[in-house]
Amino acid sequence: MPHLQVRDLPAHIYQKIAALAKTERRSIAQQTIVLLERGLQLSSQPVRHRQQLLAHLILESRSGNTAILPDPVSLIREDRER
Repeated sequence: MPHLQVRDLPAHIYQKIAALAKTERRSIAQQTIVLLERGLQLSSQPVRHRQQLLAHLILESRSGNTAILPDPVSLIREDRER
């Protein structure tokens, strides 16, 4: 796995990452990866897709239209391919 070194990181940024890491019970390295993924919008799209799908299914079930439910295998495959 590649390594990343950041030189001359401002102390207030390091302290904020360290505080977030402690709150989330992660190491500073793990928290930094999470923040980079969020900043680059790499991890939020599958989550957003699942949230939209769940909201759609809830609305369909409330309206009584449960005859056409998506195949879970194809949904998982689609999500993994993203």
